Amino acid sequence: MGGFLVWYSLTIVSPSELIQYFKDANYWWIALGLVFGILSHLSRAYRWKFLLEPLGYKPKFLNSTLAVLVAYLMNIFLPRAGEVTRAAVMSNYEKIPFEKGFGTIVAERIADLVMMLIIISITLLIQFDFIWELLTKDFKPVKSIISLLLSVGFFVGLFLYIKKGKSKFALKIKKFFLGLKDGVLSIFNMKNKWAFIFHTVFIWGMYVAMFWATIPAVNGLEVPVGGVLIGFIAGGLSIAATNGGVGLYPVAVASALALFGVDKITGNAFGWIMWTAQTAMIIVFGGLAFLLLPVVNKNK
Repeated sequence: MGGFLVWYSLTIVSPSELIQYFKDANYWWIALGLVFGILSHLSRAYRWKFLLEPLGYKPKFLNSTLAVLVAYLMNIFLPRAGEVTRAAVMSNYEKIPFEKGFGTIVAERIADLVMMLIIISITLLIQFDFIWELLTKDFKPVKSIISLLLSVGFFVGLFLYIKKGKSKFALKIKKFFLGLKDGVLSIFNMKNKWAFIFHTVFIWGMYVAMFWATIPAVNGLEVPVGGVLIGFIAGGLSIAATNGGVGLYPVAVASALALFGVDKITGNAFGWIMWTAQTAMIIVFGGLAFLLLPVVNKNK
């Protein structure tokens, strides 16, 4: 899928044109965007301690940071593998039970989902017509309803099996979900709720700032506030839908920016510059974190 989307994007902006956009890009703006990205990762690592403290764990900030960076790296290769890896890293080096650590990560994702919904709501207020067109494009009601019913049926069946099952396998799953529940509920037992909320807003503010700061890197690219938010949402959804947004990110961002009169070639070129910058950052820092984890924890 990613390969097809890469090919499709390169039919819009040719490799030679794309290379020229990269040559002409203002890398000071790209560097500023990367600074915002790094700050968001550090804030995410620090925010994690507010969820772990109610469970009785106080991991080192360095280990939390390295675990977060490795998680982002793993998500490039396999969607959602980062969350599992992150919990496994902390289980290995900080002795935090996997299911509890994973539960806190699920709680984080819930907070992140709320922030994404808030950003979408703000964007709806600013540019209702544009965001509505973006969300309803190619929407198939019957197919969506059937998929929803099948998903609900599956989860109801799984819940009943776990609740009433007496087999060793069912009991093991039940134990896992009880630990998961402890992790998720830790968000309600925090002493520092306001600090957690501040970091959550800060993280997403940095995400938007990273996108916004990179726009001037492309000569002649001007996008209004509503366009920035819609482009950011489109890019964010593409990353969630694929492993790291490969191929899909430039297409999604270009489609969003096209609503504001940005030609497809420039939009795709910007999408590729934005995606390359943040992916390179994740690979470099995630790779370093992967190498540093056993070094800084050599006594463990």
